[in-house]
Amino acid sequence: MGAASAAGLVVTRVVVGYPDGRSETSLDPDLRVFVSDLVRPYGLPLREDLLAEGVGHSYEEMAEGLLREALADGRPVDLLILAFDSPDVRPGAPSSLALSRSCPGEPLAFALCDQGSAAAFSALRVAAEYHRTGACRRAVVVLAEQTALHYRAAEPVDLPERHCAVVLVCDEAAGGELMVDQIPVADVERAAKTVGDAVRALGEGAAVLLGPGLVVDADADVCADADVCADADVRVDPSAAGADGVVRATGGQPFTGIWSELAERLPAWRAEGRPVLAAGFDRRLGVLSTLTLRAGP
Repeated sequence: MGAASAAGLVVTRVVVGYPDGRSETSLDPDLRVFVSDLVRPYGLPLREDLLAEGVGHSYEEMAEGLLREALADGRPVDLLILAFDSPDVRPGAPSSLALSRSCPGEPLAFALCDQGSAAAFSALRVAAEYHRTGACRRAVVVLAEQTALHYRAAEPVDLPERHCAVVLVCDEAAGGELMVDQIPVADVERAAKTVGDAVRALGEGAAVLLGPGLVVDADADVCADADVCADADVRVDPSAAGADGVVRATGGQPFTGIWSELAERLPAWRAEGRPVLAAGFDRRLGVLSTLTLRAGP
């Protein structure tokens, strides 16, 4: 009998929610104080209209119900990471710690931000690394974005059309593999080669999921968003996966779009035994991120 496969983390469940309305914390006077302190060094004006109206949603409120749904089996959680790009509207208290109280067990909890769309991949990479220490058998990654920015940004930014939260449950499983690779993209050829090599390494039948900033070009490959100038196009041959295996996240949700697609499609891909490659390209930071999922339940 051969040796048992080493255990690794696998994504066992993905739950997504689109809450309506706003949080009462969007009318908290401390929000104005917090945002003022945040933008004062950069001379950016506040959105007084949004602060007066009370616009935006708290990430704790958006995700706590999803956590109870995703963790209904009651198994203890060892690690919780909240990752986001657009700011929370709950000043003065870490939402990651508040969300940990919605989890069975007493997980280590913290937040990860200021990495654009790459933050979601970074959170999964940290979870996989923490698992390798032997201190983590179940990790939960919470991804969230809300529609309000309470100041005028110095340059255009992509804000979501809807509030959205996604919970990814990652469990230890024999033979499971969750691997994240993140590289600075110095030139488009390197980005294209990286994604192409990852697709080919998974072999025939792989499912490929592309985040905002990447599209399928039937004449060439996988390329950057049309908003990117022509000399910044990222083109990768998707033929190794087959045209039917390539899915692009719909627009309107720059941070959670790829992960809500994963929530919809992962059960079928798992049932078919297909490995999965998810890829995202953050143009502002020049970071290409890929997630590879193999095996698992």
